[in-house]
Amino acid sequence: MEENEEKSDLSLKKGNSEGESFRLQVVTWNVATADPPDDLTSLFHLNSPKSPDLYVIGLQEVYSGPIRFVSDIVFDDPWSHLFMSTLTPRAYVKVSSIRMQGLLLLFFSKVQHVPFIRDIQATYTRTGMFGYWGNKGGVSIRLSFYGHMLCFLNCHLAAHMNYASERVDEFEYIMDKQIFECKKAPRIVDHRLVFWFGDLNFRIQDHGMHFVRSCINNQTYSLLWNKDQLIMMKNKEQILQEFEEGPLDFQPTYKFDLNSDTYDSSGKKRKPAWTDRILWRLRSEAPVLQEKHENTVDDKEDRQLDEEEEYPLKIRQDLYTSNMEYGISDHKPVIGIFTLELRKMYDTPLVWLQAEGDWSADIDAIVLYSPLQPFPSSTWDWIGLYKVGFTSVSDYITYTWVKDNEVVFNEEIIQVYVSKEEIPVQGGECVLCYYSSTLRCIIGISEPFKVHESKVAIEEGLLPERINGLDKTVASEDFWN
Repeated sequence: MEENEEKSDLSLKKGNSEGESFRLQVVTWNVATADPPDDLTSLFHLNSPKSPDLYVIGLQEVYSGPIRFVSDIVFDDPWSHLFMSTLTPRAYVKVSSIRMQGLLLLFFSKVQHVPFIRDIQATYTRTGMFGYWGNKGGVSIRLSFYGHMLCFLNCHLAAHMNYASERVDEFEYIMDKQIFECKKAPRIVDHRLVFWFGDLNFRIQDHGMHFVRSCINNQTYSLLWNKDQLIMMKNKEQILQEFEEGPLDFQPTYKFDLNSDTYDSSGKKRKPAWTDRILWRLRSEAPVLQEKHENTVDDKEDRQLDEEEEYPLKIRQDLYTSNMEYGISDHKPVIGIFTLELRKMYDTPLVWLQAEGDWSADIDAIVLYSPLQPFPSSTWDWIGLYKVGFTSVSDYITYTWVKDNEVVFNEEIIQVYVSKEEIPVQGGECVLCYYSSTLRCIIGISEPFKVHESKVAIEEGLLPERINGLDKTVASEDFWN
């Protein structure tokens, strides 16, 4: 399969010599309130020679009992904690996440892409109990990736065989209900590329249990496709026809006995089904208009067409499969790996910044920064000090408000003061990140630098001389690779 992927990579690049390729892995898993497993190597394909640029992980039925849910609000839930501890040593950062009861969605990026992921927003829509309860519904994260508008929607839709139409209605309701503060893409359908995934709960109807299991045992999955409810509904629902899905060449992912590969052996003996799915929608180019009118919707569509011609975006699915290794849930996780080829709308961060001089807790420090492009600065912008290998935006050691602590200003380079009391006495490998409160993201990251151990603390015997308080989770020379 890897050889085929390499060939298709070459063909994709030939089709658009100006584009750059990025690898995206989407994971969806109904975890049935279970605690996470010890090892996620197989789930994330960590031993693959090709590492993704982006990970998007959607979970359903994360345990949300009252006590656990409150603690998860204050601290990271066990699943998020495991994802971060697994991916951070490989130079990934959690860019965004959102939780609605049992629904959880996380977006991870390699650190070198972080300053180019902007306009991040997340929202949720309840559909359980007539929209009042969040056990069913959708959570989404939208963002700009090198200027291209992307949206990721994780859903858990109504269960049971006879509710196929209700599932489509819930999906349409979620699509209509979610509105973002973004002029270019205020709705999900306005985004250039949308990924829709989750426990969509569509079943295999009409076929009897014996026939379904026989097809699974013989791996003749295609014999079941014409009775898969999602495929059937796509034939008559316009909103579904806009979404693409790879072939279901893997065995149905529901319902299994726990800790086994055996389908439901209980008294209910539920029929296997592909309830867990990953689909995508690449917005088609706007039609070429015969007449143009100023200040009309036609002009907007023309500008959209011009932009999409100048900055093309292509998508290819390289893998669509389930992972049978994990048995903690009655669902198996589903994995989709994609190649995005796009022409970047920008390749320079909005802000350049670096640490000035030697840093330690013995002397006040200075940050230098310079805007490289215009951006909506705010009095709420801040610069954070992070260890190399930080897990997320909130994982800073300390921060300083940009406007409050400016000490020198000129047209090119601005100096910001950091008090020595805020610098860790044990030192370590660090980076500086500029966070824009308006754009809700990091817009600049410095090169790694060393914060020295405090000589005063060592002389006074406050810390062992050779202890480094900031663990080198990621080696600084590998930080940008």
